[in-house]
Amino acid sequence: MTLFKKLSHWSFPWFSIGMIAIFFLSLAVRFWGLERFNALVFDEVYYAKFANNYLTGTQFFNAHPPLSQYIIAIGIWIGSHVSMGQDTVNSFAGSLRTTWSYRWINALTGSFIPLIVAALAYQLNRRRRFAFIAGLFAAADGLFLVESRYALNNVYLVILGLLGQLFFLIALHKPKERRWASLGLSGVFFGASACIKWNGLWFLLGVYMIWAAAWVIQRMQPKVKHQESEVRTTKSAQTPLANLTQLNIFHVIWYFAIIPVVTYSLLWIPHLKMNPTPGFWQAQKEILLFHEKIGSSPDVHPYCSSWYSWILMWRPVAYFYQTARDTNELVPTYPPLPADFGKVIYDVHAMGNPFLWWLSTAAILLLLLLLVQRFVEGTGRKSAAGPHTWIALYLVLNWLAQLLPWVRVTRCTFIYHYMGASVFSGLALAWLVERWLQNRDKPHYRSAGFTVIAVVMLAFVFWLPIYLGLPLSPADYRLRMWFSSWI
Repeated sequence: MTLFKKLSHWSFPWFSIGMIAIFFLSLAVRFWGLERFNALVFDEVYYAKFANNYLTGTQFFNAHPPLSQYIIAIGIWIGSHVSMGQDTVNSFAGSLRTTWSYRWINALTGSFIPLIVAALAYQLNRRRRFAFIAGLFAAADGLFLVESRYALNNVYLVILGLLGQLFFLIALHKPKERRWASLGLSGVFFGASACIKWNGLWFLLGVYMIWAAAWVIQRMQPKVKHQESEVRTTKSAQTPLANLTQLNIFHVIWYFAIIPVVTYSLLWIPHLKMNPTPGFWQAQKEILLFHEKIGSSPDVHPYCSSWYSWILMWRPVAYFYQTARDTNELVPTYPPLPADFGKVIYDVHAMGNPFLWWLSTAAILLLLLLLVQRFVEGTGRKSAAGPHTWIALYLVLNWLAQLLPWVRVTRCTFIYHYMGASVFSGLALAWLVERWLQNRDKPHYRSAGFTVIAVVMLAFVFWLPIYLGLPLSPADYRLRMWFSSWI
């Protein structure tokens, strides 16, 4: 009993060991069989080619900003100078390249996302168990796993946006005079995220919304004596969000407007050196026009999905689908086998962990309802916001910042556009589970918390074959396609 008490008081470094285990699990599932499918999978037909164009000096037009292609190009260059993954080679990207060379840097980057999510959770309330659960859930998400295994750009958008959010929270933890470096890094990462895709700006929008909400809450609360206000701030300092109103409009303009814009602009220089026409401003106009011309019907793409369908994971995307006569046959085959002829199915499905996704949606909607109830009843106007209210507000507003801008978008959109929002709904679920686990007075809450963790992890293992593109029999494939809209 004494030993158990010592372990429970952090004498055993379970948190460090647990986070290391999560990282190595993420590395293993991302790098295992990375060279499988000697082809360009889904949007690799764009990003692997564009990255290779930088290495060959070929001019091209890209419908997105260039930063992700720089990173993939660096990966290709390094991958072409090492002996790993040389078994599968093709020329689909425009030069003779190994599949490993244009995928490995995505896999490495994606492996760090669970650690960044855990760090973000830790900054919110300095609770290690919350951070560990958040990191575990992020590692068990199938969509992030699939996006990390191919030369695509969404993992860069998310990790850079999360780093911007992370340094924003780190800055709020620090004394006023020592915040400038962290705030500056935050602005740089937000600008870099926007230079992956413009929707990287949604991470910056989340900062604007939580900062504005903090000022509104301060205005709504009753006037209190200065000393009482200081005591209240100290009690709320379990979360750095209580310090939001210490940032004024000049901080926001400099760190979250000017620095991101400058960063975004500077990151275009290498592209413009190689592709001088169109120029910077004309390139922005052409990117906008390109996306405005894309329709939204199934004729544009069979996997188009509306923003409101993402929260239920109604329409995932099949990135790769091939059949073979047996597991010894080369995949992909050219030409492909006739329909219903293959005995083995290879499918890479860009879909989240279903139970993690649905439970996270329930968690974030629950927090939204509780916040609405709090402010409708006037509780938020009668008393100071506590740490739990701040955290709920941060998660809900960032989730809305990632989701609501898509309401007005008319072009074809895909479920991977929800990846940023899913981070914050996943954090909401991890936060609720952690609170259940610390409730020792009600064992059924603790049981519910452990059950959620177990279900999420079992679901990850069950759907892992379609994240990794492992061979499945038709019966096993149908067993994992629960709804016709998933196929």
